[in-house]
Formats: sequence, structure tokens, C-alpha cells
Amino acid sequence: MRVVAYQGEPGSYSEQACLALLPDAEPRPTVSIRRVFEAVEIGQVGLGLVPLDNSQAGSINETYDLFLRHGLHMVAEVVFPVDHCLVGLPGVQLDELTEVISHPQALAQCEEFLSSLRVAARADYDTAGAARRIADEHRPTTAAIASRRAAELYGLEVLAERIQTYPDNSTRFGAISKQQEALGTPTKTSLVFGVGHVPGCLYRCIGAFAERHLNLVKLESRPRVGRPWEYVFYVDIESPADSPTMKDALVALSEHATFTRVLGCYRGALGTD
Repeated sequence: MRVVAYQGEPGSYSEQACLALLPDAEPRPTVSIRRVFEAVEIGQVGLGLVPLDNSQAGSINETYDLFLRHGLHMVAEVVFPVDHCLVGLPGVQLDELTEVISHPQALAQCEEFLSSLRVAARADYDTAGAARRIADEHRPTTAAIASRRAAELYGLEVLAERIQTYPDNSTRFGAISKQQEALGTPTKTSLVFGVGHVPGCLYRCIGAFAERHLNLVKLESRPRVGRPWEYVFYVDIESPADSPTMKDALVALSEHATFTRVLGCYRGALGTD
């Protein structure tokens, strides 16, 4: 049985994504994404599962920054649907609520619904953790935005469901490991590279893939920590890293980039099957 660290409490979307990817896994909750990386790096667990992108909110910047600080490999990805529910103590009515608590992204993803309630919104560190807090502290006028599974785990009632502003809401998670071996046949590669302050440098870096007809499904810049006004670029490519074309592209990329690091080669969950 694989022990897999994730951020949040039992009933969180991260825990459910973990079980969707590895049904026989033993999920282990941690308090932060940083702690997931640390648990894997020091060998407390064999795998970690971290959020990468949300279809509404975009990239989880903290995760991408942590990839640069830790020498871990991405070995799998899973996309999990996020259906937010408003949950509270049994018998509570919507007009009795004065406050809703949840993870900041969940609050943002349900902004229209919350506006209709006219309640105070307060950030908590986790969706399931917010649900657990209501149950533990018996708060009759406070509800949480969380999953249906969280409501069931903590004995709460679903007051409203599918309350996210955009119904098609999902999060992509990545499995991280100290080992490079992918969970399944690799079809996709994630990497990060840096560019210098040279005209056309980024154009030439991206051209290494375009000239070889390799499809980029993600390209995003982030500030380079410790180097003010320098940026790194995260790229996902629909190709395994060991294909001849991809190897050739990486050689060409290295001629223009200030550094290149392959973050992982894995079986893609989107657009690669």
C-alpha cells in the first residue's frame, strides 16, 4: 500500500483525487503544500499529491515555486471535478447563516452564490478543515464550502450543492516522488527553463518545440526567486521526454535557455489519451 501525503483534511478534494489516482493508497493529511513536498523529500512518505491548476482559478503558484526548491519528480497527474457544496449543522436554514468559511479559492469560485446570501466570507486553510471546524465547534450560524464527502464525514447537512459560479470546475493534481519512474506509460513532459535578457530569447526557446511539431499545452512565467526581474517558464509538452524528437528539442532549448530542468515525465490525464 502506498502512503500518499496531501494538503488538507480527510474529505478534501486532494484526498479524493489521491484515491481516484491510487484507489489502494493510504492518504496522509498534511497542513500545507510545502509540507507535502517536505514529507516526500525526507522519505516520510513515498508519494505526495499536490494541486497544479484549477480550470477557473488557473495555476497554483505555490506548487510551481516549490518544484524549483525541491529535487522531486512529477510521476503522474489526475484531473478531479470540484463540485462545491454549502454544508452546515443539521437543521440550519440558509437565512440563519451569518458567515461562510472555506479555502480562499473555494470562496472565490463561489462568489456569485455567496453574494446572493449576503453573509461574511472568511478564509480557512482547507475546505474539509472548514467543515470539520463547524462540526467540532458546533457553529449554527456558520456554514462551510466543501465537498459532499466532507459533509458526510463530519455529520453535516448539505444546504446547497453545485454552488460554484462555473459548473465545469476541475483541478489538476500532480503526484510527486523522489524517484523518476512514472506511474504508467509516459505521454507528457513538464519542464522549467530560464531566459536571459536577450532579444528573441524566449522566441528561440519555444521555437525548439514548434520546429519539431511538439505541442505545448501549458506555458506560464513565474518570477525567479532570488533574482529580481528575472523569470522562469513552466512548460507542459505532449511528448515523453525520451522520444528522439523531444531529446532533440531539449538539446536545442539548452542552447538558448539559462538553465533547463525536466520536472517529470508521466502519463497525461488531459489531451494525451
